[in-house]
Amino acid sequence: MRHVVKHGLDKDLAKRATLKAWESYQTRFAKYSPQATWVTNDRADVTFSVKGVTLKGALDIADDSIGLELEVPFLFRPFKKIAVEKIEEEIRKWVDLAARGEL
Repeated sequence: MRHVVKHGLDKDLAKRATLKAWESYQTRFAKYSPQATWVTNDRADVTFSVKGVTLKGALDIADDSIGLELEVPFLFRPFKKIAVEKIEEEIRKWVDLAARGEL
């Protein structure tokens, strides 16, 4: 399932906000070992580790939105909802800061 966060910024500023959001997420949730590898300028492969299982997904930046996808085994579906909510929370926080010129 793809989750989309609208950003209302130019694409470069949206990427900077996404990078800051991801850095903040990595610090807050270090116990899940969140990692992002930018495979293109607009797309990152992301991973998390939960109870010895690695969850994979992707972040992508479009002109008007930031997309998030996570592949989660059935057993970890409750984690997916929490992870997506927390990632969106970080993205929205940093997008708002960027929109106010505070990035």
